[in-house]
Amino acid sequence: MFTGTHTALVTPFTKGGKVDEPRLRQIVEQQIAAGVDGLVPCGTTGESPTLSHEEHNHVIELVVKFAAKRCKVIAGTGSNSTDEAISMTEHARKAGADASLQVAPYYNKPSQAGLYAHFRAIAEAAQIPIIMYNIPGRCGVDISNDTMARLRRDLPQYIVGLKEATGVVDRVSQLRGMVDREFCILSGDDSLTLPMMSVGAVGVISVVSNVIPRELTEMTHAALKGDFERAGRIHAKLFPLFKDLFIETNPVPVKAAMAMMGLIEETYRLPLVPLADANRAQLKKTLQALGLVKA
Repeated sequence: MFTGTHTALVTPFTKGGKVDEPRLRQIVEQQIAAGVDGLVPCGTTGESPTLSHEEHNHVIELVVKFAAKRCKVIAGTGSNSTDEAISMTEHARKAGADASLQVAPYYNKPSQAGLYAHFRAIAEAAQIPIIMYNIPGRCGVDISNDTMARLRRDLPQYIVGLKEATGVVDRVSQLRGMVDREFCILSGDDSLTLPMMSVGAVGVISVVSNVIPRELTEMTHAALKGDFERAGRIHAKLFPLFKDLFIETNPVPVKAAMAMMGLIEETYRLPLVPLADANRAQLKKTLQALGLVKA
């Protein structure tokens, strides 16, 4: 259902700090023209922690409207409050999103039983396909493969996939043997997309495809066709960018890169601040080497 490249969209802001709707429309059009399979608004890359609830819902509405069914829209509607996640997910469904990205509850660190109950409650209330998002480095809690497999068995009509961002390729191999083939495992780390696809993942929810959507789509589509030689060449070419777009906390580097390319204003909301000078110079050098920014 969800294969290939899905871009974890940045949320562009004006210099005054408001959501920049014209730029957001341009980004969506550029992504679709490049052939991406899906768009993911209001994840961490979209600075969801500092969007108000009204802005969060509005950005999802805008992306659904701008995409106009030309690609999938997976709305980031997770929360560490189950009731809040249900409310935002129901809104996304009504707005026309194809699925919801549900991050593990952060800070309150529920048990595996709590995680199961959390995701089950959201699925049963919102009745929309759900892609779980496992990123212990940000959430402080790991959704075990046993819990994910149990949710898939119990709610196959709603629990349709996983964004795996533990950085452990073995997790994909293990989970692939615990769930049916229709369950979509997506990489959550750009530099690990190809290794994960070699052992059973079917694509990526990508930060880097904000910058190079066509190349990322070509890489994942080649891998899906079994052409790992071609996919490997693309991976090798882009690997420096995969690393440098995480030289500081996401989404600071990717927004800096997009600003260098003239795609957005380089505006963040506190507590995020601009790149350190040395990191900015390194990122610019990598972008220049790829021909994305003039020397």
